[in-house]
Amino acid sequence: MIYRFTRLKAFATDYALVSQIRRAAQSVTSNITEGFEREGNREFIQFRAIAKGSVGEVKDQLYAAIDERYIPQADFDAAYALAEDTTRLIGGFMSYLRRTQITGSKFKRQPNG
Repeated sequence: MIYRFTRLKAFATDYALVSQIRRAAQSVTSNITEGFEREGNREFIQFRAIAKGSVGEVKDQLYAAIDERYIPQADFDAAYALAEDTTRLIGGFMSYLRRTQITGSKFKRQPNG
């Protein structure tokens, strides 16, 4: 959705905002993936927190886009609602990870060799 918005003629000419909002949006999934690849809950939670912060950046930049009339209100509302849902999902999974006994594959016992 962010990439589609930033290709709109009016939005596309604001190179700084286009770059920032795209990087923030991409950062969400990149940080979730990086945390997962570290194979431990503490790191996964930490990187999810960073991803959640990136969602906050996207929400802020959406306000800049609507203020500058780069996107219509309906698109802002849809994107903002998606960002809110994403924040809620990330937070819920972080809560689960804090409660679970599963600690990640890097903490599995290695067979004696």
